[in-house]
Amino acid sequence: MPILADCHMHSHHSGDSDASMDSMIESAINAGLETISFTEHQDFDYPKSPEGETEYCDENAFMLNADSYLYELLSMREKYKDKIRIEFGLEVGLQQSCIKKNLIFCRDHEYDFIIASQHVVGGKDPYYKSFFEGRSEKEALREYFTEYHDNIKKFHNFDVLGHLDYMVRYLPSGTREYDYSEYGDIIDEIFKHLIENEKGIEINTKAMSKGMKEFHPCMTALKRYRELGGEIVTVGSDAHKPENIADHFDKVPDVLKEAGFKYYCVYENRLPEYHKL
Repeated sequence: MPILADCHMHSHHSGDSDASMDSMIESAINAGLETISFTEHQDFDYPKSPEGETEYCDENAFMLNADSYLYELLSMREKYKDKIRIEFGLEVGLQQSCIKKNLIFCRDHEYDFIIASQHVVGGKDPYYKSFFEGRSEKEALREYFTEYHDNIKKFHNFDVLGHLDYMVRYLPSGTREYDYSEYGDIIDEIFKHLIENEKGIEINTKAMSKGMKEFHPCMTALKRYRELGGEIVTVGSDAHKPENIADHFDKVPDVLKEAGFKYYCVYENRLPEYHKL
């Protein structure tokens, strides 16, 4: 069976997209999808861009006006009610400095689906090369996974963990790969925590859209999550433009089956629905 739900996408309500909701929805309908989840960014305490970087961000770059977002989403639901199901989602950025703020923010609205993602490590964004100065790639990756684990032990109001090995995209060597065994002790603990708390992970296909050979997370990680008892997995393109909706979804069923999964999940009212592959 094809994947009929894209559970990770952004519109102009996120700081790094200027796409209209209409354009994203129309693209999803044209792709044959039955369900989409908008998952707009909310990142408190986002660091300012390093000096000299052309892409400038500050602490307000990913602050979400949730009221405005919900108002438009409800109008889109009504407009497209006979064509596609539209879920009210959120991608919340994890940092130690904003655990309480995230908890309060997530309680303020009744979301269908919340992704917890880590875009910042030690107060810095690994998107920028300066993040890696003074440390090896192995040291940086270990810090990234360790901080991810620390964050999810303190923040619990989410459904799935976003793009687990996201930082691999930006390794200075350009390898865009990593040896799971180097970090398996930490990643295993992440997976165990998720499974014990009935939370899941996502397959994020943007990795291939960015030219990587595998999705986030890699096959080794997917298999290990399943071996440990993980069952909840959603699928998202992480699209910020209409043309990236459902990117590489044709490859996902085989990847999930190879990893040992029989279902993928879609969330509504914070509850997972299981769909056969």
